[in-house]
Amino acid sequence: MSQPVLSARSLAKTYLSGDRRIGVLSDASLEVLAGESVSIRGESGSGKSTLLNLLSGLDAPDAGAIEWGGAPPSPARRATFLGMVFQSFYLIPELNAAENVLMAARMIRAPGRTERARSAELLARVGLAERATHLPSQLSGGERQRVAVARALMNSPQLLLADEPTGNLDEHTGDAVIALLLDLCRETSTALVLVTHNAAHAQKTNRQLFLREGVLSHA
Repeated sequence: MSQPVLSARSLAKTYLSGDRRIGVLSDASLEVLAGESVSIRGESGSGKSTLLNLLSGLDAPDAGAIEWGGAPPSPARRATFLGMVFQSFYLIPELNAAENVLMAARMIRAPGRTERARSAELLARVGLAERATHLPSQLSGGERQRVAVARALMNSPQLLLADEPTGNLDEHTGDAVIALLLDLCRETSTALVLVTHNAAHAQKTNRQLFLREGVLSHA
């Protein structure tokens, strides 16, 4: 069996609230292989965002272990190993679509001809070749999310984390964005972890999990 792209074992996380500790995750475990898509659903406040923060290496668990491709997460690896798509698009308003996609490359080095060609290729793949010079304010919500998807894939990551990526979109546009995410991850063998409230979107992934009382289980 191939090495998992993402491995999380027995994650636990608590937060201090006043003089008491609130448990969010108690024994959350997950493995994702290259090209595999996994959805995670759960009630509001169940800890989905906390789990993504741990999987992305932005926060550390109180207990348990996380590995990216067999090694612990590190800030030095994040830009090349991991791509992220959020509910809010987080595009820089003063930059056009192509420049926003290139911002991911700037985390590694100053973009050159290769990076600019990659940005153009990704925008074409998400159907925005003719919108490359448009500012975010000139794009629809669905188009802005497509730019965000292209940016997340700019550095050819092994793992893509998507946190409610259709939360600000209408149903039709949201369906199109999910289809695009799944197609791109299959084509590039990128592992995908999708956090969503949408049961129909979750059903389109290879595996469906549910976060309940701090534990991940099959939906």
